[in-house]
Amino acid sequence: MSTFAKRERLLLADLLEAEGPDAPTLCEGWLTRDLAAHVVVRERRPDAAGGLVIKQLASRLDRVMAEFSEKPYEELIQLIRTGPPRFSPFQLKQVEELSNTVEFYVHTEDVRRARPDWAPRELDSVFQDALWSRLERTARLMGRGVPTGLVLRRPDGQTVVAHRGTPVVTATGEPSELLLFLYGRQSAAKVELDGDKEAIAKLHEAKELGI
Repeated sequence: MSTFAKRERLLLADLLEAEGPDAPTLCEGWLTRDLAAHVVVRERRPDAAGGLVIKQLASRLDRVMAEFSEKPYEELIQLIRTGPPRFSPFQLKQVEELSNTVEFYVHTEDVRRARPDWAPRELDSVFQDALWSRLERTARLMGRGVPTGLVLRRPDGQTVVAHRGTPVVTATGEPSELLLFLYGRQSAAKVELDGDKEAIAKLHEAKELGI
């Protein structure tokens, strides 16, 4: 049975291929070529991918990203589609599910929602539950720099606290939309925000969401 990560991988590869190398994305300053290079470097160059979270390695990451961005776009797409190298930890199903399901879902939406005519995907309840499970585990990490209190709420009433503080803003939406919001895609996420108006405005403008 295909995993969620594998499904999202193939969807992302197909979408990047269809859009071509120069289409916009929600990632500031990145076109589809840059996004494709990022995905490949993250899986295939762990010596550089550490720059995503470690500032001291950021310059190395930039150099390697530039090298991969110059590769033929078709080659980047094929590398995404075929997956990580044979001995990569990403080859382990559990590691891939934990590390790539959200990664590929978010980046697919980065491409889809950069288009003016986009519409939300219809996602089944099993996948929504899987995304909610990941939100429950990572909400406080992703929301640690939020300038207000932030509670995430599903339509069925389940909640998770992303950041403790006052005033409190409650974001309500499907797990897929809450995830995009928490990953810094506030302008494209279909969520309803309830709380102090000034706090909501700060949350919309916050650059601290995500890693």
